[in-house]
Amino acid sequence: MKRILAAGGAAAGLLATAAVTSPAQAAGDVAATPLANTNLAARQVAAFWYGERKANLIGATPYNVETKVVAKHVSKGGPAPDSKPGVVPAIGDEKKATAKSKNVNLPKTTGKVFFIGADHKPHWCSATSVQANYRNLVATAGHCVYDTESNKATLDKWVFIPGYYQGKTPWGIYVGKQAFTHYDYDVYEDGDRDYAFVTVYNGVLPESVTKTRDYSETFDTKKEAENKKAELESSPSTVRASVTVAEVRSRKVVPVGTPGSVQVWNIDIAEFVRLNPNLPRAGNGPWTPGTGVDDDVANQEPPGWQPGEDDDHKTYRFTRGIGASTRWVTRTYWANYDLDYMVTGNLYQIGLKDVGRLGDNVGGQGLAYNQKVGKPVFVFGYPSGEHPDGNHAYTGTTLKWTYGKTFAVQAPAIKGEELLGTKSSFTGEGALGSSWLLNYNNGRRLGYLNGVTIGVSDTDGNNRYDTSLSPYFDGELYGVYSAAKNLWSGKIV
Repeated sequence: MKRILAAGGAAAGLLATAAVTSPAQAAGDVAATPLANTNLAARQVAAFWYGERKANLIGATPYNVETKVVAKHVSKGGPAPDSKPGVVPAIGDEKKATAKSKNVNLPKTTGKVFFIGADHKPHWCSATSVQANYRNLVATAGHCVYDTESNKATLDKWVFIPGYYQGKTPWGIYVGKQAFTHYDYDVYEDGDRDYAFVTVYNGVLPESVTKTRDYSETFDTKKEAENKKAELESSPSTVRASVTVAEVRSRKVVPVGTPGSVQVWNIDIAEFVRLNPNLPRAGNGPWTPGTGVDDDVANQEPPGWQPGEDDDHKTYRFTRGIGASTRWVTRTYWANYDLDYMVTGNLYQIGLKDVGRLGDNVGGQGLAYNQKVGKPVFVFGYPSGEHPDGNHAYTGTTLKWTYGKTFAVQAPAIKGEELLGTKSSFTGEGALGSSWLLNYNNGRRLGYLNGVTIGVSDTDGNNRYDTSLSPYFDGELYGVYSAAKNLWSGKIV
């Protein structure tokens, strides 16, 4: 869904000047949504990811959305500038490199964004820091911020961690404050607008972790236990260490009859229920006792017996026949099958310390838009998952890169009429949000962001992904970026 906009500002051409071209922007193109919009909410998010010895970070999986896209090259048409080319300079080490390395020096700006998906589990995508007036901006794919399959809501507990590696957060966690995308993606899920910019608070690292007290409490129902668990998780000053909802089965057998005339008999209730799958029932037929019960006699439940209405606390009454050489003796027992729901664990207080702005710590890539198709780009990301043929080429653990020229592609299934493609073996999971950097300087580790991966494609039909896809960065993208670049975020501690 392209709009032709009148050009404004001036630029001599790609990277020939540091001047920024500012195209006119159609009204209402930008969709903005708050993430953690208060300091208290942001502290809760940071504590969630640092808590439990970073178990949620370590256990997160690549965002499992559909990444395989059927794409075709187009020789005519394709992406076209809607105004003059423009660039935004990068921030970082402004010193010129004294020597060129034969290896690719990976950018410090790249990392992973973590969030809770619609399945209520932790996931991650790739992302990068970009230049902004307050050095607080992250760029990634739109569907690594907006859950288009669940009422188009933003993903929960969203954070960016540059340089993330197996639980390590070398420059801290940066909690998302506000997300920006294009109106056409927010409303129509237009693949040509599948990008997002997120302002983040200053980074934080854990300063101290102090155990406050042991915690253990039993509840009558599972719902009550889950509510307490949620309350602990959302506390701004505590996180759960090993709090779980556990079903504790308490098995009792209480004799019925004259005191002293019968013995207490411990019944394996689990085996009892397993052998009698029709329970509970009321006087409607025999059942045969199993392991641990006298097998000589089949007993009948007393007529009119009814189980309790509370599913968490069932009481089964039955009779047991005991065989003897001369007579039968019948005993009646009540078997109480109780479920107690417990929340147990240790409560910890996490002290967070401020480590400063994102751009001050790792720098920020520049931005290039309305550029000619056919220029080479580096793609940096954390690919994971398998190729269609089952080959698991990447683990998603470490940052990887590919290099190639861009070309025009279309992907109708995602409403991608004017996309860019580049040859890349990246698999889709984990690589979503990977940064496409134009004119990457190996010494400064900086370049110009000119794309973000939104899908991968097998264009030659050999069951191996060979192409990564990105929206074309034009004046409308610059308008979304401009809505975010001047917003201050501040500290959370």
